[in-house]
Amino acid sequence: MWCFYKAGQEVPAGVLSDSCSTSCNAWKRAGRFSVYPAVGAQVFYGPNGDAHTGLVYAYDATYIYTIEGNTNDNGSVEGDGVYRKKRARKDANVYGYGYPNYADPIISADPKWGAHSTGSVPSAPHPPVPPKASGVSLAHVVAAAKRDPGLPQGGTTYKADVLPVEKALVAEGLLAAKYADGSFGSLTVAAYKAWQGQLGYSGSDADGIPGKTSLTKLGEKHGFKVVT
Repeated sequence: MWCFYKAGQEVPAGVLSDSCSTSCNAWKRAGRFSVYPAVGAQVFYGPNGDAHTGLVYAYDATYIYTIEGNTNDNGSVEGDGVYRKKRARKDANVYGYGYPNYADPIISADPKWGAHSTGSVPSAPHPPVPPKASGVSLAHVVAAAKRDPGLPQGGTTYKADVLPVEKALVAEGLLAAKYADGSFGSLTVAAYKAWQGQLGYSGSDADGIPGKTSLTKLGEKHGFKVVT
């Protein structure tokens, strides 16, 4: 990663490559690769760690909190800037982590890493400082889901509440990013219906109109809080 070079941080040969795969393999050859997160570690995404990368600034038992370049609010690997991201540690897209040899011991979740460190490494998770979760009104989202499909294209009822829901559906691969416009139109209803189906709902329980339980689960996964 370019940030290691700019910070003057010594890293194994090959890590500074513009290829995620080359960088990932360099960490492995150096014996500084783990499937557990660490503060300051380089995280790799994709089937072989070759799709995307970022820098971990905090983690807990469930999530990693990262800073990633070449991305956007929707998590694209071909984005428009540098963003803070929150991702599930058990997400199948999270491949592993390269551990820089910092001057001070790193804070790692890997219970075996102490033997490979230059100092004492606590194995307990580091308390994260995640972005504050936004509040989404269940009543507003339900009202929008019932009203927006009947409005002219792009018509919105409660845009501020709908947008976080749409972005979460985009992240789930259920809605195209270009339709995350704050309007809970027919395509968003269809995407939410698919989300309900993923949760095991069917029939009238999977009608594309958000319920408290399904919306709460979506919010827990994608960083917004449901308020009633």
